[in-house]
Formats: sequence, structure tokens, C-alpha cells
Amino acid sequence: MNLILMGLPGAGKGTQAEQIVAEYNIPHISTGDMFRAAIKEGTELGLQAKSFMDKGELVPDEVTIGIVRERLAKDDCSKGFLLDGFPRTVAQADALEGIMKDLGKKIDYVLNINVDSSLLLKRLTGRRICKSCGATYHLIFNPPQVEGVCDKCGGELYQRSDDNEETVANRLEVNIKQTQPLLDFYGELGYVRNIDGEQEISKVFADINALIGELA
Repeated sequence: MNLILMGLPGAGKGTQAEQIVAEYNIPHISTGDMFRAAIKEGTELGLQAKSFMDKGELVPDEVTIGIVRERLAKDDCSKGFLLDGFPRTVAQADALEGIMKDLGKKIDYVLNINVDSSLLLKRLTGRRICKSCGATYHLIFNPPQVEGVCDKCGGELYQRSDDNEETVANRLEVNIKQTQPLLDFYGELGYVRNIDGEQEISKVFADINALIGELA
């Protein structure tokens, strides 16, 4: 099974990725992991990527795509993979189609975890951190026993500046603009499967399992 995982920040991609990888024993491949591995191995493309990253610049598409091509050709991808964070653009998605064709494979599903933006806003702005010991809470999912007070040390809880509503709303808007062209591209190819991410975590995974079961 060759899968791409998509979803906005706060949709629960990380949680679902862990469960998919554990259940089906396929590699979870993210752009960052690929870059780090290529750099560690000292490959030509890895060294090229490092030169851009060291300067704080974006790694060009041709280098990124080359690293993806090398990664997907490795033995551990022979029974499938879960791509996360790639592709980010339609140009990258188009290049990935070419890579898959060259490898004699195809993308089976683009799993898109859908959560309404208003709920994502609540999820992402609810985090609170203890000033004293760094313990993390969430106003909805893991609230402290006493509002504003850390259960562990009694320290004061605060909200990080990048967790405030305006910053989060802007981040979501940017992500929606980035992902919609990709969903349109894959939608035309018939790959997209929308998953209701507003359910319990176990139910989200059950829905993903049911879809993957269709590939057997």
C-alpha cells in the first residue's frame, strides 16, 4: 500500500501516522527525515540539500524530488510506504507520479483527515504550558485540575505567542491555500479518500483501516 497522508495542523495526522505504521509495518516517510538520512549517508543529493539548509534556504524541488526518488527505491518501501509532508505543491505531486511510474508502482490513496477550521482553532489554541516545570496541558483534552495552575508543581500556566488565535488562524489559512490545489490534483486522479477527523481517535483509525482493507 502506497499512501499519502494529508490534513491541516491539529487534524491528528501524527497520531494516525504512528498507528498506520505500527499496524502495517510500512515506513513513515517525512521530508525532514529524508533530508536528515540523505545528509547522514553523505549522498550527493544529501550534501546538496545540506548546503541550502545551512544557509537557511529552501531546498530546490529538483534536489527534494531526487531524494524522494532514492528513498522510495529502497528495499523497506517494497511493501508500501506512508508519505507525510510530501508533496507540498502540484509540481512535486506531478514529479511523484513520474517517480512511481518509473518504479512500476502507483499511489493507492491520499488519506485526507478532515476537521472543520473552527474546531482546529480550538484544538490549536487550547495548549497551556507551565512557566516553572514546562508541563503541557490542553484546555479541552487535558485540562489542569485548577484553571491556570500546574498540577505537578503549582506553577503558573501560560499560552505561547504562536498558539494565540490570530497566529493560529493565519497558519490555518496559509495551509488551506497550500493544500487545496493538491487535493484538486489528486481528486482528479481519483486518489483522495476523506476521513472524518472530528471523531474519536480510535474511530478515525478504524475508518482508515477499513479503507486500507479494500486494497487487500
